[in-house]
Amino acid sequence: MNAPHQVVAYAEADFSSGDHSVIERLSELIDHSRTVLPAAHLILDLGCGPGNISERLAARWPLSAVIGLDGAPSMIAIANQRLSCLSPAIHNLTYLLFDLSHSCLDDIPQIKGASVIVSNSLLHHLHNPQRLWASMKQLAVPNAFMLHRDLRRPSNEQEVDALCDRYVSNSPSVLQRDFRASLIAAFTVDEVREQLDEAGMGQFTVMELDDRYLEVSGQW
Repeated sequence: MNAPHQVVAYAEADFSSGDHSVIERLSELIDHSRTVLPAAHLILDLGCGPGNISERLAARWPLSAVIGLDGAPSMIAIANQRLSCLSPAIHNLTYLLFDLSHSCLDDIPQIKGASVIVSNSLLHHLHNPQRLWASMKQLAVPNAFMLHRDLRRPSNEQEVDALCDRYVSNSPSVLQRDFRASLIAAFTVDEVREQLDEAGMGQFTVMELDDRYLEVSGQW
């Protein structure tokens, strides 16, 4: 997602409610486990886009090192521009250009050893979803927290139409088009459970959220 009109549309869209819920859910997972995160722990935001969630992660856990990763140069450019304009400044957040589908994890050693890994609406963009789950094994330390949210594929075209009418009917045309395409490309809960079983990560919880999302969560 690197076309200028797409990048601008996503950067200007209001996803604050969903972004906030990701942070609250992650806080809940960590608090419930009674795990004390180590000093200067690493948090990775995969497919960070313009940095909406990365900024919230850095603000919520100011003693952490947060790295936002995205494969689109234009998204990383906007994320960095936004970061430079924040007041007060956030000093524990950096962005890196990284395409999870094609890049080699060994090329960026600083992203390994993460205590927390999150992604939002990333899985359905990957041609090979096992790339995400295999990467988790290389990037995470033992007992790392993982929280991945994505759209959930509707069962028929009528449901796709209904969701589009409900959520993006007043949005720019590029967001309407992308939302429809993303719904169709997304996975079901059962499909994601099968992916995790294949990856040897069957201990993670996969559940439905409201009428259009699914969530993968747990500790590695």
